[in-house]
Amino acid sequence: MSSITPQNLLTLQIYETVRPEMRKKAIALRKQRTVMLGEHMKLDFENEFLVRYQVLEMVRIKNLIDPQKIQDEIDSVKALVPTGSNLKASMLLEYPGRPDRIDILKRMKGVEKQVFIQVEGQPRIYAVADEDMDYVEEDKTAAVHFLRFELPLAARQSLKAGAQIMVGCYHPEYPMHVGSLEPETLASLIEDLI
Repeated sequence: MSSITPQNLLTLQIYETVRPEMRKKAIALRKQRTVMLGEHMKLDFENEFLVRYQVLEMVRIKNLIDPQKIQDEIDSVKALVPTGSNLKASMLLEYPGRPDRIDILKRMKGVEKQVFIQVEGQPRIYAVADEDMDYVEEDKTAAVHFLRFELPLAARQSLKAGAQIMVGCYHPEYPMHVGSLEPETLASLIEDLI
């Protein structure tokens, strides 16, 4: 569970002094934890630091000081923090400047349920998508989804013992996979697991 609270969040005054360094770290970490499936699907694997940074940026932009309003910001993203038995990702479908973007999203309806990870020697683990979201697209998929991959103990142990992860999508309109992750990406994801 996320340990981000209004009480342990940096104050705006302190955040302003450390923001350049935090921003630099967040950009590098985000790059390290991003997996591209082809040229149109991006998975940004979240962790507590990245979510904390996102909250601090929203608090800064909105100049929030009321603890309840800060808590509301935390509540809006805290589900993105991995809990030790899972990996969590923001999935973005990117078709910039494409006039047929809506038609593509219609053809890709349900794609968020076809994204998987597979730890070497273990069965595929399909994403639980948008579990904390209230809206449902009736005729198309959304361009952004929030995914949770719940890893059984055996998969977590295999990863810690040196197994690789395949990340993929099994949707008929977007069959794609990455057979192995960069070592620094894999190491960063393993840090999320207990």
